[in-house]
Amino acid sequence: MGSVTLRYFCYGCLFTSVAWSFLLFLYFSLGQQDTPLLPRHNGPLQALRLQPRLTSQPGGARAGQRAVGANKGAEMSPEMGMIFNEEDQQVRDMGYHKHAFNVLISNRLGYHRDLPDTRDSKCRERIYPQALPSASVVICFFNEAFSALLRTVHSVLDRTPAYLLHEIILVDDCSELEDLKEDLDRYLRHSLQGKVKLVRNKKREGLIRGRMIGASHATGEVLVFLDSHCEVNQVWLPPLLAPIRRERRTVVCPVIDIVSADTLAYSPSPIVRGGFNWGLHFKWDPVPPAEVNGPEGATGPIRSPTMAGGLFAMDRKYFNELGQYDGGMDIWGGENLEISFRIWMCGGQLLIIPCSRVGHIFRKRRPYGSPGGQDTMAHNSLRLAQVWMDDYKEQYFALRPDLRERSYGDISERLALRERLGCRSFRWYLDTIYPEMQAPAPGNKQQQALFVNKGLRRPRVLQRGRLRSLHADRCLVAQGRVSQKGGAVVIRPCNHNDPEQEWSYDEDHELVLGGLLCLDMSEIRSTDPPRLMKCHGSGGSQQWTLGKSNRLYQVSVGQCLSVVEPMSPKGYVAMAICDGSHAQQWQLEG
Repeated sequence: MGSVTLRYFCYGCLFTSVAWSFLLFLYFSLGQQDTPLLPRHNGPLQALRLQPRLTSQPGGARAGQRAVGANKGAEMSPEMGMIFNEEDQQVRDMGYHKHAFNVLISNRLGYHRDLPDTRDSKCRERIYPQALPSASVVICFFNEAFSALLRTVHSVLDRTPAYLLHEIILVDDCSELEDLKEDLDRYLRHSLQGKVKLVRNKKREGLIRGRMIGASHATGEVLVFLDSHCEVNQVWLPPLLAPIRRERRTVVCPVIDIVSADTLAYSPSPIVRGGFNWGLHFKWDPVPPAEVNGPEGATGPIRSPTMAGGLFAMDRKYFNELGQYDGGMDIWGGENLEISFRIWMCGGQLLIIPCSRVGHIFRKRRPYGSPGGQDTMAHNSLRLAQVWMDDYKEQYFALRPDLRERSYGDISERLALRERLGCRSFRWYLDTIYPEMQAPAPGNKQQQALFVNKGLRRPRVLQRGRLRSLHADRCLVAQGRVSQKGGAVVIRPCNHNDPEQEWSYDEDHELVLGGLLCLDMSEIRSTDPPRLMKCHGSGGSQQWTLGKSNRLYQVSVGQCLSVVEPMSPKGYVAMAICDGSHAQQWQLEG
């Protein structure tokens, strides 16, 4: 009898343990589903301290804690850049000053995030050979934002098959920022041991010579050059390696998707190819129909006359045979056209691969200059013109006569390289590779390089009405004429019969007054009041969200619209740290 009782007692304990285990599993599983994910960290706990500092999360969390909206699918919370205190404001303002993009959001995103798969659906059906060459990924940086640099590195590690990734080589071009010294060393040592090599230049060499230094340390079969503020997308590397495996003199570029400098939102770019103008500035061109009407359609490789220069891959031995870069060029500028001309004129081919996508932060300015303030673009373009353009260099001098007598250094080695490689003439290049390029008629002004991401379609309107301050019970209107670009906005008594008080809020988060101008903020001077400007359709300074608690949040500035003095007849408004006060409550009323 006692043995039977003991047996049933053991069965009961076993059943109870299983039941509790199952309930605990459900509890933690459901808890994780209801909560946004943390930025992932692969290293030891002490490495978590190296997450960027001074960045409060929406809701008050710190950077080492849960990042709201950062990794939930490919969606980002529109309030990722919201400023909650003076520390956040300092991080944002210093970030734009030092790096020309929103470092506050970059820090909150962490080092990993999911991205939308922007490839054509047919790309997902492609199968690539297993026997592909190994890749050395070379990333040069100078004073890069810590979080952007590590997100670049981790995106490569997260989305690259291990058997194809031979190594990642970081080349520090004598950066001055403190967190790129011991902090970076410590993070690489603790979290990425054996996966990343760090080479530090003892003096500023610039991007051009920095890449040559990185290539000299590489031992993989293929060199892949990336900028230090990129994020590679799904299945990005095999499409680049396969054409090189077929023909080693092929140089390939991914399609460069757009990461907004203001919001860090990731969006697809159109399929375009590289060109240039006679001022020797790179530009994007539409792809000729003949290039996209081939047997592979929209997923086939596209012949490109030039490359943007930041992101490309080529056989390592071929890179050396072709003369690497022109070591007489300084820092940055013109090197992308020089290597593009050299590839085509000396027997290679340059392709854009639509099934490879890499996101890149497109900044509105270069945040750092050249040593001594020299015009490296002019110096490098002179060398390019003298070595590769033959008589067509006169087209350049017609636009830049001031450079005709300027010194450009010794080019004898590059001329000897051209002779040794048996390169074709620049006339052949224009006739065969870039027949669309025509010499301009006298007096014609060259167009500047443009990158267009949006069509002419106007976004769908979601709501119309008057934008009323709930605190002051007055409506937001133009201070002067509703059609005046740059004009301020103020609050005035609401008039439901006045069409110039009507705002439309559209799917691109624009607020358009009277169907004419968009509510806009200066991205450089966040202390300036809101203004009315021509709608540019690029988000950022004109991207607003009608958020929780009726607050009107400006995405790129990270602040909320606030009434300055509710009872004052002047009706001034300004941007302020989002504090949920009555002065920041608005309602769009139809």
